[in-house]
Amino acid sequence: MTPDIATQNPTRSSQRYFGIPLLAMAGLAALVLPRVILHDLHLIDGGFALVNWPLALLPIAAWILVTLRARSPHPFLTVLTIGIMSGLMMAVTHQLLWESAFEGDLPDVGGSTVIPRVAAVVSGSVTGAAIGAISGLISWALASARRGAG
Repeated sequence: MTPDIATQNPTRSSQRYFGIPLLAMAGLAALVLPRVILHDLHLIDGGFALVNWPLALLPIAAWILVTLRARSPHPFLTVLTIGIMSGLMMAVTHQLLWESAFEGDLPDVGGSTVIPRVAAVVSGSVTGAAIGAISGLISWALASARRGAG
């Protein structure tokens, strides 16, 4: 008898699908937050300075390496999902640090800050998804090459 989907443990089923528990995927996604926070607090500049490069690229490398190490059955979808999670975390963090990020000179459209805030949420989410998709393709290619060589 097949168990009812409502009684299944979502953590176990997601781990079977992604090869990594959802909580671990959220932790990997959160690796992007130090750069976001430091940038919004103006502790690092917006360009790719010596500190910014590693803070931007090491989380993505970790997503790929952990996914490959776990031998995820769906490396593209695993890393894409991590990217989407990171985009949502970036969007929330930007909203929380909004006033600090703009140093009191808040952007507005017609006197309202709603449109720029909504645009920032959409932008952060799309950015996370795009980075996840590109990194997911890299993960998929590396996993495919490993299977072909093995």
